[in-house]
Amino acid sequence: MSDPPLSAHSPPAGARAPDPRPKRYALIALGLAVILAVWGIASRLIARAALEAEAASAAIATVTTVKPNRGPASDTLVLPGSVQAFYEAPIYARTSGYLKAWYTDIGTTVKKGQLLAEIDAPEVDQQLRQAHADLATARANYELARTTNERWQGLLATQSVSQQDADQRAGDAAAKAAARQSAAANLARLADLESFKRVAAPFDGVVTQRNTDVGALINAGQSPGSALFRVADTHRLRIYVSVPQASRIAPPSATPPPSLPPRAHWMPPPARCRSSCRSTMPRASCCRGPMRRCASPCPPARTPCGCR
Repeated sequence: MSDPPLSAHSPPAGARAPDPRPKRYALIALGLAVILAVWGIASRLIARAALEAEAASAAIATVTTVKPNRGPASDTLVLPGSVQAFYEAPIYARTSGYLKAWYTDIGTTVKKGQLLAEIDAPEVDQQLRQAHADLATARANYELARTTNERWQGLLATQSVSQQDADQRAGDAAAKAAARQSAAANLARLADLESFKRVAAPFDGVVTQRNTDVGALINAGQSPGSALFRVADTHRLRIYVSVPQASRIAPPSATPPPSLPPRAHWMPPPARCRSSCRSTMPRASCCRGPMRRCASPCPPARTPCGCR
């Protein structure tokens, strides 16, 4: 039995076949390299896409929206202020003396004409008595002069006395009448001073100050620090508020002044209206800005130029 023929590529008898493991390792390494490359590219693409999405979302402005509602008709402005009484008056003495008694203190509600205090003025009392005596003397002198004048007028009618003597008696009677009136006026003045010893409230209100006490010396007149009382009428009050210029609120009736169109100026009407500003009028006399044609007929007085 003959042996089969040997091929030219057949390994010789006794030779080892090549090891396939290095080739397998090379293929595995190549596959791993490809996988790593794909993973790196894919991760970069994913990261780029995420970065672009984040940048796009960051570029969009985020705002908070609310639904508008109709507010009050007027704005509310809170400012500090001071409240003062509608009527407030210091009470001074019109006669000199010593304070006899006071009847109202701080916070007391008083009515018009209510007695606040009494002043003891012995000098005024004595002057009033003297005025009464002077008026009685003046009345007696006037009565005597009047009677004498009537008698002399009767004697003059019978030509028993001269005209000069009768005129002297008539003048004396007139002088005595004037002296009586002067004494009566002086008595009325002193009576008023006597009534001023009673300090009364000028109107309804509240006593806010009392600057005197029993036995204090009272000087008539208005001098600093000499007010006896201060009375304020709190039925109506005044409120004073300092409003800043920036917070000034215009009254509802105020209307803003009319505004002219942009780049428009009031120009007096020309003496003669030309047909074209462009051709016959200088640029400064038409308006400031681009030239325009004049209106025809002539515009009324104080018409805005209305450059276009």
